[in-house]
Amino acid sequence: MNQLILGDNLEILRNLESNSIDLIYLDPPFFSNRNYEVIWGDAGEIRSFQDRWSGGIDHYVAWLKDRVLEMHRLLKPTGAIFLHCDWHANAYIRVYILDKVFGYENFKNEITWQRTNAHNDTRKKMPSLTDHIFYYGKSEKHSYNAIFAELSEEYKNGFYKNEDDRGIWMSGDLTGPKRNPKDPEFKGYHPANIGRSWAVPNKIITELVGAEKCKKLTTLEKLELLENHNYIVWSSKGTPRVKRYLNKSKGVVIGDNWTDIKPVQSQARERIGYPTQKPEALLERILLCASNEGDTVLDPFVGGGTTVAVADRLKRQWIGIDQSVQAIKVSEMRLQKQQDLFSKPFVVQLHKYDYDTLRYSNAFEFETWIIQQYGGVANTKQRSDLGLDGRTKDGLPIQVKRSDNVGRNVIDNFQSACKRFDSKRFDQQVQQRLPVGILIAFSFGKGAIQEVARLKNEENLLIELVRVDDIVPIAKKPKLTVKLNDLGLDSKGSHEIELVAQGESDVGIEFYAWDFSYQQPDGFKADVMIDKEGTQTETFKPGSHIIAVKVVDNEGLDSLEVIQLKINGEVHSS
Repeated sequence: MNQLILGDNLEILRNLESNSIDLIYLDPPFFSNRNYEVIWGDAGEIRSFQDRWSGGIDHYVAWLKDRVLEMHRLLKPTGAIFLHCDWHANAYIRVYILDKVFGYENFKNEITWQRTNAHNDTRKKMPSLTDHIFYYGKSEKHSYNAIFAELSEEYKNGFYKNEDDRGIWMSGDLTGPKRNPKDPEFKGYHPANIGRSWAVPNKIITELVGAEKCKKLTTLEKLELLENHNYIVWSSKGTPRVKRYLNKSKGVVIGDNWTDIKPVQSQARERIGYPTQKPEALLERILLCASNEGDTVLDPFVGGGTTVAVADRLKRQWIGIDQSVQAIKVSEMRLQKQQDLFSKPFVVQLHKYDYDTLRYSNAFEFETWIIQQYGGVANTKQRSDLGLDGRTKDGLPIQVKRSDNVGRNVIDNFQSACKRFDSKRFDQQVQQRLPVGILIAFSFGKGAIQEVARLKNEENLLIELVRVDDIVPIAKKPKLTVKLNDLGLDSKGSHEIELVAQGESDVGIEFYAWDFSYQQPDGFKADVMIDKEGTQTETFKPGSHIIAVKVVDNEGLDSLEVIQLKINGEVHSS
């Protein structure tokens, strides 16, 4: 499943499956001398910062290389990595990390992204305007899709000057480099005479006769077909050329110098207030270039969530990791804001989990997630599974009950299901006094515990009972109260309202978020994602308004409060 994971990415990467990722984009903290990379300011980020900067460039390279080694293991043979950096350490990263881990021969491009315009500070050197993105494949088999930009009006007006009944066209070359003496002559012209060879556009041939017939045609037959369908024109020098139509053009191929993608501006709709937020257009280009629908994309420094948000929109599967609670929670809200009925679900893996959220979540999603947390393999189908929800890695059946005080009847049914699942293995486990299956639940009643003990003592049959809080730590979510202060009418007759949220948690409050047009079926769609103080002032016209505020604590747990506001001369809330 798509996942946001809170924690040290090195430890998390070590527990992911080898050869499981199609594309990795990482934007690690730059080796910069100004303010380094403390952005969110929460405990996880500061702890990571102190570890990373305890030494100089050698320590930084070693820290990053450990993580890139794990990323290489995770990539499929067809996979690729894009590593985003700036001038402070780009040479070290390429020579001492990427060339050594991925191999010099698998270097594809050093993409230069012009992220800003010239600065005023030019007293000592030219301003630094670019970032660098190193692009490596894991092998020669890596996936690649050419990316095209729209043709400029200047280009179209300068080259597309002809028109026929098929549309506007320009003439293109019918030959390519490298002489081929076996090429046929066509109407007195032979490209081998000038050291070239025929380069017939098979796309046009396929449109005329179909892909299967195209494969069977000789080069000469293809040329004659083009001539017969009025696709060939002759230059003044007697050279055959092919008509290339504007309405068939993909545009101009994009190279490794990107100047057309602007940084996230202060008024941009996608802006979330994350200082180093990368534009969605940048990630969209990378994902379209080196992945396809259904592929899995990994961002081990998820930051403001741009990679996973774009991957989700482009129908890729994804995993996002970050040390910061705020990074994970802001990314979660960013995803929630853009999701619709066709979006795939995702899970957020924290250090601790709220009981209510787990207990009352979607049953199938919870079963899949908790089995994965246990280290097992969940069933991909929900039918014909004998009531079993997964298995351990060595093949023992697992059943999950999303309930408390599981009773004795569940033990009886589970025992029978285990035997039906694999009767031979079941008998072997009993003979060896080993568990026949794993039963996971929030808690077990006295009858279930007694029956498991009886089976063990009287029949040598072991069923392992595992509580959810034995697998993942469970905590209480923060408390939240909201007060409204009417600041009076403005000049247009609307009420100016001050909303004050107050969160309480034993571990401390991280931030608040607000949705000023909350609709329960759509879920929480944050208008303000990061509010450190918990106070907002908004203007509301007469009528009914539904406002939702969310508080997030230092463990990443959150609570939601919904306010129904009615304004009709006076302010009323409930």
